[in-house]
Amino acid sequence: MIIEPVIGAVYRGRFAPSPTGPLHFGSLVSALGSYLDAKVHGGEWLVRIEDVDKLRCRPEHEAAILRTLERYGFRWDGAIMRQSERTEAYREALEGLLRKALIFGCSCTRKEIGDSTPGVDGASIYPGICRNSLPDGNKARSCRIRVPDRDISFVDEVQGVLTQNLARDVGDFVVLRADGLFTYQLAVVVDDAEQKVNHIVRGADLLDSTPRQLFLQQSLGLPPPQYAHLPVAVNEAGKKLSKQTLAVPLIDESPVPALWQALNFLGQHPPQELGKASLGEIWEWAMAHWSLSLVPKSRTAKINSEGI
Repeated sequence: MIIEPVIGAVYRGRFAPSPTGPLHFGSLVSALGSYLDAKVHGGEWLVRIEDVDKLRCRPEHEAAILRTLERYGFRWDGAIMRQSERTEAYREALEGLLRKALIFGCSCTRKEIGDSTPGVDGASIYPGICRNSLPDGNKARSCRIRVPDRDISFVDEVQGVLTQNLARDVGDFVVLRADGLFTYQLAVVVDDAEQKVNHIVRGADLLDSTPRQLFLQQSLGLPPPQYAHLPVAVNEAGKKLSKQTLAVPLIDESPVPALWQALNFLGQHPPQELGKASLGEIWEWAMAHWSLSLVPKSRTAKINSEGI
């Protein structure tokens, strides 16, 4: 069965960076695609700071991210939401899942399940050790959600139909970590519902997470949004641009060449002279020509800066 999105009267999109470092080209691609798609539909574009992992996130990184967005011409709607201020909302969601008997305590460490079969995202598929009861003498370290042995399908506006069986491809996944922090999967679902986000345009590195989020939305009685997953920018070695792969930070003083490159990466074919235009001119062109249908239907793509 294909899960159909629930689309509201007002298009509401979002960009949700983690403040673990400055924005880079990969971040710009996601921000630009989500922003343009929201604005050409007369919608709203929200910014959410995903700082649930307090050990890795820094206030100075958040300030730098917001400064870069402003200097590149992005204008967000409404107040900024921060996951670090949302713990109570995540706890209420967890309690709702507990009442439905969907949550169980797990004592397993990563090492203990490390030999399990790799899942769709490379992580080990949980083998169900604690699903029915904790092994004798063990205490729960984390909380997992029981997943169904059935297909979950949805239509992505860029990548097409994706079908995944959570039991076979992922296993029961963690929603509350051993360190007491709520996981991304639970937090993002609760936050999107709170902000009434009904269109999510983001990188295809999160495509395989989407069935987990759809399952959580169903379990919590939340409306599923429409998804569109953009190709992820990779380096010459085929590795995703990220802070871990030492991606070059965006230059605040020179936004136009990077915006041109991002538009080109997203298949919009901006004219070469636009790479030397003013900031206002490149945004005017982008708003007039943006088309999600032109975005390459691939999960990854190498950067092509030719013509800037």
